[in-house]
Amino acid sequence: MKKQILVGLCLLVAQLTFAQEPIALFNGENLDGWINHGEEKWFVEDGELICESGPKAEYGYLSTEKFYKDFELTLEFKQEADGNSGVFIRSTFEGTKVSGWQVEVAPPGKDTGGIYESYGRGWLIKPDPEKDKALKMGEWNTMKIRVKGPEVTSWLNGVEMVHLKDEKIGEGEGAIALQIHDGGGIRVKWRNIQLVPLD
Repeated sequence: MKKQILVGLCLLVAQLTFAQEPIALFNGENLDGWINHGEEKWFVEDGELICESGPKAEYGYLSTEKFYKDFELTLEFKQEADGNSGVFIRSTFEGTKVSGWQVEVAPPGKDTGGIYESYGRGWLIKPDPEKDKALKMGEWNTMKIRVKGPEVTSWLNGVEMVHLKDEKIGEGEGAIALQIHDGGGIRVKWRNIQLVPLD
C-alpha cells in the first residue's frame, strides 16, 4: 500500500514538473513560428529579436502562429530608441488592425506594464506612477505576464505593476504578439521569450 502511494506521488510530481516546462517562443535564430503584420522591420541579430520602424512609420506586429489562452509569459526587452512598444495577449489580426489587449512597453512615464484594449475601451488599468522607477530605459528589462481566465497580472523587473480581472478578456482567444508603435524612430530588442501553459 505504501509503495503504491509512493509511486502515485512520484507520478504526480513528474506530471507537475512536465507541465511547468517552458516553451521557447523565439529560437534566437530566425522568425519561425511568428507572423509579421505590416511593413515595419522585424529581424534577428546576434541571437536577439529586433524591431525597427520602417519607411512608412506605421504600426507593426509580430504574432505567434499558435493561440495561447492561459499562461505565464516571460521575456526581456531593451529600448534602444523611443521604445514605444507592447506585448499583446489573446489577440487576432486583420492586416495591422489588432483585436486584443496590450501590456504596455513604453519610455519612462508612459505606463509600462499597464493594460490597453486596442480599438475598444482604451486604457483598462495603469500602474501607480511610483512603480515607473522599475523601468530601466536603455537596459535589459524582464517582464512577466500571467493570464488565467479573466485575470491578468504584469510584473516588471520583479515589481508587480498591475492586476486586472475583466470578463471580456476572459472570453478572448488569440495569439501573443509584439508591437512596434507608429510614428517612426523606434528600435526595441527582445530575447528569452518563454511561455509556460497554465491549462
